[in-house]
Amino acid sequence: MTTNPSAELLDNLLTATGQTTAVREEVRVWSMSGVERVTFPDRTTAIFKYAKKPFDSEDQALRLAHTLGVPVPKVHASAVLDGWLGMLMDDLGPSVREADDLDGVAAAVVLHSTRTASALPVLDQERLSTLPARALEHLERLRKADRWQDTDDVEDALDRITQAADARSAGATLGPFGWVHSEFHPTSLHIGKHGWRLLDFARAFTGPGLLDLASWHGTIEPPHPVRLRVFLDQYVTAGGTPDALVPRGGLAAENWALGWHRMWAVEWFMEQSIRWINDASTDPAYIKAVRRHLNDVLHLLEI
Repeated sequence: MTTNPSAELLDNLLTATGQTTAVREEVRVWSMSGVERVTFPDRTTAIFKYAKKPFDSEDQALRLAHTLGVPVPKVHASAVLDGWLGMLMDDLGPSVREADDLDGVAAAVVLHSTRTASALPVLDQERLSTLPARALEHLERLRKADRWQDTDDVEDALDRITQAADARSAGATLGPFGWVHSEFHPTSLHIGKHGWRLLDFARAFTGPGLLDLASWHGTIEPPHPVRLRVFLDQYVTAGGTPDALVPRGGLAAENWALGWHRMWAVEWFMEQSIRWINDASTDPAYIKAVRRHLNDVLHLLEI
C-alpha cells in the first residue's frame, strides 16, 4: 500500500496559502482518504481532505460545481503527490441537523439542473450497458489471482445481466441526465447555519440522475421501490424534471433506477477489490455484498 503522504501534502498546501503551520485534528479517516480540521495560528480553521486514486480529481469536480453555481465547499488550494490529492477547503462548521428527504430532493434538483461539464466522465446508455461485462472482466482477473474461486453464482448472474443489458439500459439518457453526484446520501449534504452544501464529489460524472435518487436511502437495507417512487414524486414536485417518473428499459422508473444503481455498485466493488484495494483479506465482505446486490439487480431489472 502506498505510504500516505498527507503531512507533505499539507505542507505544500500551507505554503500555497501563505500559512506556516497548522494543528491537525482527525474528523474521519479511511484507508483511501481522510478528512481533518486544521487550525491556523490565528485560530481560523479549514478542512484538509486527502485521497488516493481513483479519488484524486475531486478538486476539479468541486471547482467546476462551484463555478456552475452548485452550493459546495470552496477549495482554497489543492496539490497532488504520488497519486494522492490534498485539498484545503472551507470549514463549514457543525451541521445544525441531519439532512432529510426534502433536503435531498432540493439538492438533487439544483445539481441535476446544472449545466453539464465536459471534463466529467460520461455514463450514457452504451457505457451503462457494459457494466456487467466489465464486472465479469474484474472477476476473471480476481480468479487469475487465485481469488473469488467459489463464485460461479456471481458469474452466472453477471452473464444473465449482460445478455439483458442492452434492453434494460434503454432510457438511460432520459431526464434527468447530467451531473451525477454518485455518493448522494444524507451524510454528503451538510445543513449549516447559512444553508446547505453538497460534499464528496470524488466520483461525480455525467449520467442518469436517477442513480443519485436511488442511492439516497443507501444500500444497507433491501431496495424499496415504493419509497423511491415517493422520493421521485417529491423530486418532481420540488422542480425536478417530470421525465424522472417515465418508465424506461421496460421497467418502472424506480425499479430501473434501483437495479442499475446496484449494478453500478457491483462493478465498483469488484474493481475496488482487484485494483484499488487489492487486499484478499477483504474478499469475503466484498463477495457477500456483490451477491446481495446481484440478487437485487436480477429482481429489480426483471431478468
